[in-house]
Amino acid sequence: MNHRWKFHLGRRIFVTAAAASLCFAPVFAEESPSASQTETLRQEIVAKGLAFLAKQGQSDSGTFSEKVGPGVTALAITSALRNGRGIDDPMVAQGLKALESFVKPDGGIYGNGRLRNYETCVAMVCLAEANKSGQYNETLKRAKAFVTGIQYGQGKRDPSDPWYGGVGYGGEGRPDLSNTGYFIETLRATESGPEDPAIQRALAFVSRCQNLDSKFNDTPFAAKVDDGGFYYEIPTTKIDPSTSDERYTANGGLRSYGSMGYTGLKSMIFAGLTPTDPRVKAALQWIATHYDVDNNPGMGSAGLYYYYHTFAAALSAAGLKTVDAADGTKHDWKADLVEELASRQNADGSWSNDNRRWFENDKNLATSFALMSLAYCK
Repeated sequence: MNHRWKFHLGRRIFVTAAAASLCFAPVFAEESPSASQTETLRQEIVAKGLAFLAKQGQSDSGTFSEKVGPGVTALAITSALRNGRGIDDPMVAQGLKALESFVKPDGGIYGNGRLRNYETCVAMVCLAEANKSGQYNETLKRAKAFVTGIQYGQGKRDPSDPWYGGVGYGGEGRPDLSNTGYFIETLRATESGPEDPAIQRALAFVSRCQNLDSKFNDTPFAAKVDDGGFYYEIPTTKIDPSTSDERYTANGGLRSYGSMGYTGLKSMIFAGLTPTDPRVKAALQWIATHYDVDNNPGMGSAGLYYYYHTFAAALSAAGLKTVDAADGTKHDWKADLVEELASRQNADGSWSNDNRRWFENDKNLATSFALMSLAYCK
């Protein structure tokens, strides 16, 4: 695939090649003094966060928050690897060994099986980061076959079915955009190109999760909000809008919100879409209208650190140096995010969310998401 991403930002044009890499790294001008200050602050808070994980977060067995399975361990070790720690670092080495203990005979990498897709995907991303010498090649090959087998594809769902191409937490039951986004990222991390049939099937599901009245979304929800944002799941039974103002609009539409908006954009980029595609255009417009580092737009403080990670991952994948907000303000998103996370860091070096939804009161989880976000801000 030879297309090139071009974003016109002010007087500069940043060009990135969408080749075989997971992230499409932009070429920027020489670092400014303010950028240098941001990088110094980033390094300071990253060092504190990693020290917390090593000294207080990791158990003697090498895991993090093992009671909820291997997912947090995978995120924590990925955050360390992406912030410069090597596989011989004691925390990383212990964590990788702990992850290996979760590898199952079916190729999956999970705990009790309830979250087998999610846990396998985040473990695969971690092992791919650590796979410099190819020591995890066979493990990753078998895990890739496992998660691809979980996907709703041909034989499980017809392409006209709204759940076609999607993936859920455990494989069976309702798929969602978060798990499908992890699935796409995982396949790209293990060197699958955007033309991979599994990624293209997943793109069909992602497109049906976008509030965009177009040929790509044939669900009854597409035209009800039509703001270019994304929602978490596609209901297949009749909904009652009065049951949740958070999820539904009065006309029965599905509300867009921040972490899903960035997950949708990132997933579309990894699936090979370009800025000329109407889905990408609409997603970028939604982001320009809802730019925020104080809250998860539409969700407030719920899932805030997961939001920070999707925010940084998507904007990095898109090669954006700044986001031009709807009011005309240009936002240096890396500087904004570093400053925001610095202000939210606890005295012990960790991050945590007072909002307990989605377990972000767990310091290991919130800290891992924060550090992964900061890795995109270099």
